[in-house]
Amino acid sequence: MDITIEHIHNKGNYNEEYVSLKVEANCDAGQYILADTTYTADGSVSAKLRHVFWLPDKKVVAGDYIWVHTKSGMPSENSNRANTKTHHVYWGLNTSVWNDDGDCAALFHYDKWMTKSVK
Repeated sequence: MDITIEHIHNKGNYNEEYVSLKVEANCDAGQYILADTTYTADGSVSAKLRHVFWLPDKKVVAGDYIWVHTKSGMPSENSNRANTKTHHVYWGLNTSVWNDDGDCAALFHYDKWMTKSVK
């Protein structure tokens, strides 16, 4: 995958909580979905997705970081110590996501999708 999960920072602290993603190759961040799930009793990742965040369409380059903040905010970007960019995006939730030791961050890449309205 062109984007990988680096770390979950400040888990359980709603105002400071974010997931750090690293861009490994030039791509469109809008082709990724970040989700919160748990582990099953046997230690496998659960298929039950609790919170889902579709990253916004944005061209990013290798070496960049994407910080997905749990709280609301305005998207922004800044230069970082690695001399690349850190892109700040906001999930817009009202509570922390990463608040239990059994939580698991799952990152999905897709290149095709479709929709169908419910009538």
